[in-house]
Amino acid sequence: MGKDAKLLVIDAGTTSTRAMLFDAQGHCHGAHQRAIRQSYPADGWVEQDAAEIWASTLACAQAMVAQAGGAAHICAIGITNQRETVIFWDRNSGEPLAPAIVWQDRRTADACNALRDAGQEAAVQAKTGLLLDPYFSASKIGWALQNWPQLRAAGDRLAVGTVESFLLHRLTGGAHLSDASNASRTMLMDIYNMGWDAGLCALFDVPTSILPQIVDCHGPIGRSLPAWFGAPIAICGAAGDQQSATIGQGCIHPGDTKATYGTGAFILTSTGQAAPRSQHRLLTTILYAAGGQRHYALEGSVFVAGALIQWLRDSLHLLGNAAESEGLARSVADNGGVVCIPALSGLGAPHWRSDARAMLSGMSFATGRAHIIRAGLEAMAHQTQDLAAAFAGDGAPWQRLQIDGGMSANDWMAQDLADILALPVERPDFVETTALGAAMLAATGAGLYPDLPSATAAMQGERRRFVAQMDDATRTRRIDQWQRAMTRVLG
Repeated sequence: MGKDAKLLVIDAGTTSTRAMLFDAQGHCHGAHQRAIRQSYPADGWVEQDAAEIWASTLACAQAMVAQAGGAAHICAIGITNQRETVIFWDRNSGEPLAPAIVWQDRRTADACNALRDAGQEAAVQAKTGLLLDPYFSASKIGWALQNWPQLRAAGDRLAVGTVESFLLHRLTGGAHLSDASNASRTMLMDIYNMGWDAGLCALFDVPTSILPQIVDCHGPIGRSLPAWFGAPIAICGAAGDQQSATIGQGCIHPGDTKATYGTGAFILTSTGQAAPRSQHRLLTTILYAAGGQRHYALEGSVFVAGALIQWLRDSLHLLGNAAESEGLARSVADNGGVVCIPALSGLGAPHWRSDARAMLSGMSFATGRAHIIRAGLEAMAHQTQDLAAAFAGDGAPWQRLQIDGGMSANDWMAQDLADILALPVERPDFVETTALGAAMLAATGAGLYPDLPSATAAMQGERRRFVAQMDDATRTRRIDQWQRAMTRVLG
């Protein structure tokens, strides 16, 4: 196939699954989306139905294959996915054996705290680049093996993996694989030696036999069964959603920084083949692996971004839809003294406090819903500014910030980021960079481009630039407000 063939991207996100069609120049030619339900069976627990994830994936992908005119018109599949979420399935039938435990789930907070109190965090960080937190997959897997008898009863039939691993198994009819970027988020992989670590697996009581083989992020990963799309299609790219968005932004050279504002907010600064060890509670992660070579990034993970706006809309009924937030923020001169700390599922980097709880402070009888909404949007810039200080402390200061994700479409928020950070903020005209990154990986893996830098250079679009307009006194006052509120939350 030539460069006129299409690339099929599967984007298995936290709240929805999408399939999208791209050409080799990075233009999107269609999308099909289905919502994914989440359940909350206990305080801090977040689960999904893995069978629904697969059914939605297949339906969306089949719709895009049909739009392309059939499998013969698609040269490769790229997959990107919500990271850290774990799925348990029967390796013979492919059927799920238990609920999927979502990355937001906090049920293993006590177990992680116990390991930290026992002095294990430094050794874990030295191998994984991660900090002990229920966010990552390892403690989830260990908990499930202890508490769900059907997993132990499955014996040799049990397969465990992150979402892309499950989808690869179903698409190919049995391959048990995980790309390096997703594997690096499990807390079971030695990211410096490219393999599952026996000591880490023993620490979390996870048998290595149930884990997938780790593979590169682009190349000949597998082929789909003919039954799914009428003919087999090569699977040539896979990466976790935040790594994929970083690639989609073209941030693959050392110092390049992107921030994705979706359900959470995730900021990655590429460090090339140098693997930094953070001194400021950031994460070291594999950005992508190719030809056996690992490319790394420093990452700061914020647990609640767009999820805050969803909560303000669905639980507090302060919004009819998310788009209203921009107009409401503009309708008031300032936040009226209101500060929102959106720790609805604890605090991520650089605090890593799973016990923290959200707080709205500074309200009076003069407070209206616009002040609360504005404070919620302002929290995005302040959480980002906290991370900017940590990145600078680790020797990776930002020169500009490239943003994407659903929330980035809010012009008021983009400008507020530039104002609080005192840095240029750039937003691509096509903000779905997570899917675009998977398309770039698939295009490279299919041989349409000789390497990933060539693909990112050819497939990026135009950008809009926001520059700081806020005066220093206002910026200082806002940051002081935030820090005082954060001090109370941290106790």
